[in-house]
Amino acid sequence: MKLYGYFRSSASYRVRIALNLKGLDYENVSIHLVKDGGEQFSESFRALNPDALVPALIDVDNERNKEHNDEHDGGREIALSQSLAIIEYLEEKYPAPALLPAKLVDRAHVRALALAIACEIHPLNNLRVLKYLTRILTVSDEQKNAWYQHWCMSGLAVLEQKLATDKRTGDFCFANTPTLADCCLVPQIFNAQRFNCDLTAMPTLMRINQNCLEMHAFISAMPVNQPDAE
Repeated sequence: MKLYGYFRSSASYRVRIALNLKGLDYENVSIHLVKDGGEQFSESFRALNPDALVPALIDVDNERNKEHNDEHDGGREIALSQSLAIIEYLEEKYPAPALLPAKLVDRAHVRALALAIACEIHPLNNLRVLKYLTRILTVSDEQKNAWYQHWCMSGLAVLEQKLATDKRTGDFCFANTPTLADCCLVPQIFNAQRFNCDLTAMPTLMRINQNCLEMHAFISAMPVNQPDAE
């Protein structure tokens, strides 16, 4: 497998964590989101992901072998996009260790936590949004940072309340093993700290984040430990 991503991309970070938790080998291919106007806009990368977003995961579709009843066919390469879709793909293809709980209602709970980050917090704080604020709407850096902190802190505050009051919360977002929710939480906390968000009122999130960062799968996925880290 090849993972096209950027060391500071939250979405790429999520997928790196999931790959590591599942013990899967992959090749890291850097797509610099700033250099030369953004390598994600290059023709070669758009051929993999027309959305011009990272990450993109390249894998081999082994199901083609079954369809054609050919054990010697290596399968065709496929390109996958959208971090949560990629992680769900990995979950279905490599079900152990599981990133989703066994019970239906608990799976919905974990997905809701993950989506609260990936769909409610992260999009408003994404690089292309911040660039639009400064370059098109000409807001100041101070105003941009205030925008980031408002949407990030308000979203994380809701998540803190949910996790602090739910009996299913354990060492991690759900019970005592990492799930899809933790794959999303850790990159968001990293970004919040990078933009100087005050997280002292979120002890549950910070406790879970610290528990995650004591695991090798999370440590090796950290932006600072990537080949393209600056």
